[in-house]
Amino acid sequence: MRKLTNEGTLSPESKKFLENLRVYLFSSGKNSAEIDGIVEELEDHLLEAERNGKPIEKIIGNSPKEYMEMVSEEMVVDYRAWMKYICLILLGAFSITVFPDLLKGNLSYSVLEIVGHIVIGVIFIGTVFAGFKYLSTGSQSGVKHGIVLGVIAAVPMLLFLSLFYLDQRIETPMVQFGSTGTLVIGIVTSLVMIGMSIWAKTWLLLIIVLFLTLPDYILKQTSMTDETQLIISSLVTLGGIGLYLLISSKLEKEKVNHG
Repeated sequence: MRKLTNEGTLSPESKKFLENLRVYLFSSGKNSAEIDGIVEELEDHLLEAERNGKPIEKIIGNSPKEYMEMVSEEMVVDYRAWMKYICLILLGAFSITVFPDLLKGNLSYSVLEIVGHIVIGVIFIGTVFAGFKYLSTGSQSGVKHGIVLGVIAAVPMLLFLSLFYLDQRIETPMVQFGSTGTLVIGIVTSLVMIGMSIWAKTWLLLIIVLFLTLPDYILKQTSMTDETQLIISSLVTLGGIGLYLLISSKLEKEKVNHG
């Protein structure tokens, strides 16, 4: 039997289940407002049950996964929201890809590159949603969690390597954007990144683009060998992003502890 609490707040187990339920429903393409309503209603039921000394199994049954599936089946898929999130993620991925190239001059991509990036983006989104939906059932071991997250991270890398290999061997027409087109894309990309950062309430996207772009650009102005530039650029990029995530995580924990 799970540990209960009578202090007016949910037990850690109930909180974890509600978090997993939210992720599961979101990954299933359900409407955010409806998810909030269902989670809040279930939270009230769980809180009342725990106050009366009852285990949360009295509310959700012995299988959290089956309960999540039951709730999901009673809700309709919000295709409009899915398309919105897909477009935002694709635009974010496009920004990360294009922005470093803007510093090299006029943009030009093969048709295979353009189509490949879109396809990879869609596959990656599907992998992320499927992976987090699977993990949210809470019935997997730590090893399985690591494997799933590893697969999610490895899929786009392998696909991009495959795309790079194919682009070197399959000749397709080039799309030249010219100086005006490059300028327009640069402005639109910047606005998209700023807009997404404000919407998501995090500067992670801008930080990633910054560390992917500036170290490489600055090092190319030096007399270092290409190998040295690559090593230093990689270390600065990974170290900078990692440091930002570490600081953000600590600040978020302090905010929660003082909240």
